[in-house]
Amino acid sequence: MSSTVTVGPAKGVRGIGLFTLVAGLVMIIVGALVWVLVATQLAAENVTVSDDAAWDWVRGQRVVGPLTAYAQAEVIEQHALEASGGLTYAELGQDDPLRATVMNASFLRASLFTSVVAFGLSALVIGLGIVLALVGTALRGLAGGPEVAITTPGLTSAGELSIPGRHAEPARPQPEPEPRPEPRPEPRPAPTEPARRSTTRPPAEAPPVRPGQEHTTPLPYGPPPGEPPLGQEPLVEPPPPEHREARPGSRPGDDAPR
Repeated sequence: MSSTVTVGPAKGVRGIGLFTLVAGLVMIIVGALVWVLVATQLAAENVTVSDDAAWDWVRGQRVVGPLTAYAQAEVIEQHALEASGGLTYAELGQDDPLRATVMNASFLRASLFTSVVAFGLSALVIGLGIVLALVGTALRGLAGGPEVAITTPGLTSAGELSIPGRHAEPARPQPEPEPRPEPRPEPRPAPTEPARRSTTRPPAEAPPVRPGQEHTTPLPYGPPPGEPPLGQEPLVEPPPPEHREARPGSRPGDDAPR
């Protein structure tokens, strides 16, 4: 069966979004102020990039940004080395008259590089402020949204996905697999015994019967004792006199033997 889950905004997300948005705006403002301040101080010095700078597109421009400041610092280093014969301030002797010129060149280069670093930090702060402002705006938008009901499909008893908003169809009964017959062991042939010789003798043949001659001795193959031979009716003996029935009209003693 399907299930419905209601998802709402978490508590405190709106406050966190507001704090992130304000922090981002502050960083953008501070970074922009620092950039403008450094650029204003450089412009007040009225420094112009020399004509022998390495980059052609910055020659003759005023130093008011990080690129022009870096280009002018490289030009000052080049001029100082040419004046000192390739020696730095630490390599010159204390009594060398060029020592003061190289020292002033080093101070100018350090100031210009400091402004380059200030421009870089300002750009970094402004970028981070923009990111935080976007994140804060997104968090506030998520926190102010309505609750959302999500319906997830469930599984039927047959293992199929049910359609949300509808009743799942009843599972169709699946035929049970027929049990496989167990293999029966093949019958082993019974051990054969050797044929035994018969110890009984065949019955003796009956002697031929002549016409008018009857057997007086029972034959081994004849009928059992007390029964008539085959083909003859049994003899019925007459009942004794005391068991005879009196005929009608007869007198006692008529049946007596005379």
